[in-house]
Amino acid sequence: MTGKDLVIGLDSSTQSTKAVAWTREGEAVAEGRARHDMSMPGPGLAEQDPAQWWSALCEAVRAVTAQVGADRIAGIAIANQRETSAFLDADWTPVRPAIVWVDERGRSQLASLEARLGGQRIHEITGKPFDLTPPISRYDWLREHEPETMRRAAHVVDAQCYLVRRLTGRVATSWISADPSGVFDIREKRWSAPVCQAVGLSLSQLPEALPAGTAAGKVTGAAAAETGLEAGTPLFLAGGDGQCAGLGTNAVRAGTIYLNLGTALIIGAWAPEARISKSWRTMTSPTGQGYFCEGVQRTGAYLLNWLVDTFFGGRDDPQIFSRLDAQAAAIPLGAEGVTISPYLSGCMDPHWDPDARAAITGLGPSHTAAHIYRGALEALTAESVRCLAAMERQGLEASRIAAVGGGAINQLWMQMFADASGLPVARSRSVEASALGAGMFAAAGLGWHPSVEAAAAAMSCEDPAIRPDPAARPAWAGLLARQASVYRPSPVAA
Repeated sequence: MTGKDLVIGLDSSTQSTKAVAWTREGEAVAEGRARHDMSMPGPGLAEQDPAQWWSALCEAVRAVTAQVGADRIAGIAIANQRETSAFLDADWTPVRPAIVWVDERGRSQLASLEARLGGQRIHEITGKPFDLTPPISRYDWLREHEPETMRRAAHVVDAQCYLVRRLTGRVATSWISADPSGVFDIREKRWSAPVCQAVGLSLSQLPEALPAGTAAGKVTGAAAAETGLEAGTPLFLAGGDGQCAGLGTNAVRAGTIYLNLGTALIIGAWAPEARISKSWRTMTSPTGQGYFCEGVQRTGAYLLNWLVDTFFGGRDDPQIFSRLDAQAAAIPLGAEGVTISPYLSGCMDPHWDPDARAAITGLGPSHTAAHIYRGALEALTAESVRCLAAMERQGLEASRIAAVGGGAINQLWMQMFADASGLPVARSRSVEASALGAGMFAAAGLGWHPSVEAAAAAMSCEDPAIRPDPAARPAWAGLLARQASVYRPSPVAA
């Protein structure tokens, strides 16, 4: 096929940028990747240079156009790392490094923010309990500790907005990129003036927030020269990588649960209205219709990588995970008494305790590395399945799980989720679900499909489902209770 028959879905994530060229049927035909750095200038601090987001985009897109030709690219859309903020002057020069979502400098602000603004009130407006992940606490930290930054920052933007402006000249982002900030009204679909004012932000510093899928502009001649795209290529707003991954699995409908097994672990369900609960955080749906209820573990695959790197010889051994998987599969459910609390860097739902820490209990002389590894898989599964159970108790439908992310290739882990939840688990055939979700926005924007929902149905594809073993459900019920008992509130949280 010739002509403009491809779209680029780009995922500007925490540590790298992936650009994928998709057909209108959701087939990936070319891919480019580029890394960008994250600096750690002090304990709990994480920063990036926004210019690297742009250079990584250029490198990744050039790799795609070198494979398929820029003349085949009909449109582009960008999924982005959520909760990361750049601070730029009127000329779009950074006044300080961007602050990444894993940064913890806002810890000191949480209690005062909750007292000043009211925790339940802010939860109702933004859908987010007070937590370290949304940048609201980091904005408040800058207001108090770096007032000159906030004075000089004419633009406070997410990664998508920064890249959209570099590509088209327009200063805009989507609802699903604005929403994770903790300063966005999820019902009114606009920046919350009272919340912004309380943390030192003016509405003039923030970008225009529009529905995902909006045509944001066309690639300029200058951007074309750097990216390898044709000048005039349409750009459509996509947004937060988590919601884009949910779209990429066609989970924008009742009954389908999306499970993203990446660095963080996310389990989410679509709801027709904003459901507020401490068991999850509430996000706007990528389609603009309804909401996503998301349970989040800050350390998903990161916990497994940390265990391997710290205790089990490291990931330089290419067979380490396959060997541990085989050994763990031979150990009975329950890891023969080894029980883990996986809160390596704090807990989001359901405890919202930033000072929570991980624990391993029940160790004996007969236990091996594989017992600890299996215990970690069981713990991560248990945390997510308890969140899912809370969603079901509040009336959300759950009939199947659609899994994405690097951890979804782990057959043992997929079987655990099926058995613990009692639901079939189907693995997406595309590892790059966020990039696919972005591609769906571009495809719908171009009119290839009549709606974003239709694009999700037409372009998603998955492997045959893994079926749950009903006989394992009673044992999982006991394990869920045992694993939950390991957590003890930190003195700060208590």
